[in-house]
Amino acid sequence: MLSRMALDTLELQSGPAPVASIIVLHGLGADGNDFVPIAQELDLSAVGDVRFVFPHAPIRPVTINGGYRMRAWYDILGTELTRREDEAGLRQSQAQVQALMDQEAARGVPPARTVLMGFSQGCAMSLLAGLRAPQRLAGLVGLSGYLPLADHTAAERSAANRGLPIFLAHGDFDPVVPLARGSASRDALVALGHPVEWHEYPMEHSVCAEEIEDLNAWLLKVLG
Repeated sequence: MLSRMALDTLELQSGPAPVASIIVLHGLGADGNDFVPIAQELDLSAVGDVRFVFPHAPIRPVTINGGYRMRAWYDILGTELTRREDEAGLRQSQAQVQALMDQEAARGVPPARTVLMGFSQGCAMSLLAGLRAPQRLAGLVGLSGYLPLADHTAAERSAANRGLPIFLAHGDFDPVVPLARGSASRDALVALGHPVEWHEYPMEHSVCAEEIEDLNAWLLKVLG
């Protein structure tokens, strides 16, 4: 049983009095440092001071990588991402991510000024936890990922976050999470009534400069 203790985090603030928070969830095998340079490229000065929170996922064995222990939000049991999901691991990390959102509220940034963002596995966690969060958020960002536990989403999503704006982006040539998986997640979220801003880029499983510009513009809209 993995610990349910609070996650270790890194933080970056654009000023001394944050009026908004962005929680950024990294991908498989990375850690909270991964997206610090990208956050530093964003210009959200029109919003005011922003706090970025970069948690480190727990270290656990990952089946698809031969049981090697690495930072992961949940286990990857095989290449069929939807048929063999680690539901226990997903739900455990969901609780830990919710604790981070609760912590931001306790520090004075209301949920309605908080964005949950993630890449790959972090995207899956952003969508999983954000749609189930009990208080209304500013929005969700999912980069190069997919919607986990999709069959449970309609029944489990919170009333507070119905119609929540979502930014989704994916690489046309992604060999890790195929584009079709991302677009199917987009379609499922649109069917649930979410305004999804969807972007495709000529890249693999990564982030590009045009994507950061599009994300910056979207963040200014939902936090403005």
